[in-house]
Amino acid sequence: MLKQERAVITRNQIVKGAAEMFDRAGYERASLAEIVDLSGITKGALYFHFKSKDDLASVVIEEQHAISMTAVQAIADSGAPALEQLVMFCYEMGRQIVEDPVVRAGIRLTLEMSAEGSPEKPYAEWIDSCERVAHAAVEEGDVLDTIDPAELGRFIVSSFTGLQLVSNVLTGRQDLYERIDQMLKLLLPGIVPPRRRHKIEQIRAARWTRSTAD
Repeated sequence: MLKQERAVITRNQIVKGAAEMFDRAGYERASLAEIVDLSGITKGALYFHFKSKDDLASVVIEEQHAISMTAVQAIADSGAPALEQLVMFCYEMGRQIVEDPVVRAGIRLTLEMSAEGSPEKPYAEWIDSCERVAHAAVEEGDVLDTIDPAELGRFIVSSFTGLQLVSNVLTGRQDLYERIDQMLKLLLPGIVPPRRRHKIEQIRAARWTRSTAD
């Protein structure tokens, strides 16, 4: 194995170990010693790749954001109606939170570190993506033209964020999919024009299926 390949593997081990620790304990209570143990590497290897715990946290957030935005782009490229894409965004983000410790850790860190005034990028880009798709949904006639796409994008992201936090506190996110469906059940009748409301059940049922290449 080439030295460069070993370095990439080691770095990935560290990021996964850090994500697991941050997911369990949060930023403040996570220790570098525990991250070293979870990663199965030496402290020297950790410091070769990362300067500090803050550096590690930033990389975990970046990894989470990349995972989530890759899915957002794939859904946008799927050709599905725009309002169905918004539904797919919510369920895919829910799936990632349930199944991927890097995503859970990145979201937890983003929320914890936002108390210090940063980082904004993950939420800002997710809101922008929802806004663009909401604008397309208005143009396609599935969302009322009296609704501001920017407001809808921010509302969806804000609602989802609060929903997953409460789900985590009350059930450890065991009811997350049910709560996403509940959110959509309440939201869609208020934004879909009367002439399109017969499509609401179909829209709520929209799901994105990852290809084997994803």
